[in-house]
Amino acid sequence: MKIAIFCGSVSDKLIMQASARILDKFNISYKTYVISAHRLPDILSKTIKKIESIEKGVELIIAGAGLSAHLPGFIASKTVLPVIGVPIHHQKNGLLGGIDALFSIVQMPKDVPVATVGINNAYNAALLAIHILSIKYQDIKKSLIKFRMDVKEKLVNEIDQYL
Repeated sequence: MKIAIFCGSVSDKLIMQASARILDKFNISYKTYVISAHRLPDILSKTIKKIESIEKGVELIIAGAGLSAHLPGFIASKTVLPVIGVPIHHQKNGLLGGIDALFSIVQMPKDVPVATVGINNAYNAALLAIHILSIKYQDIKKSLIKFRMDVKEKLVNEIDQYL
């Protein structure tokens, strides 16, 4: 398992599935955990220690959270693995449209960085993780280059339809 995906709640998992789909497309191993930083901090800490072990091979963490969005920062405070935060907004809760979650993740204090993507953009979080892994793994880099070329070709074909 190269990547651990963390969700603060079951409802966050629905949005974070976009990360899983793109990781599947690139054949990158991952595991998803649903653990609240506020409600289960001890279990979350133990899980982070467990996945950090050399045997597990986790190299990156993607963490999605809404409202106060404490999960990515909490995880970053417990590990030296890179953490990519996904601010989450659900229609049913949160009056601020995810801006509260965005600010909570992007405004981490000095010395505890969390990379941050756009609101509900778990897809880009996984792509950022793939870019990072491509530095070390040539097979991932080749797949990423092909992916980018395919995206470009698709866009050019769409433009050609209108010319």
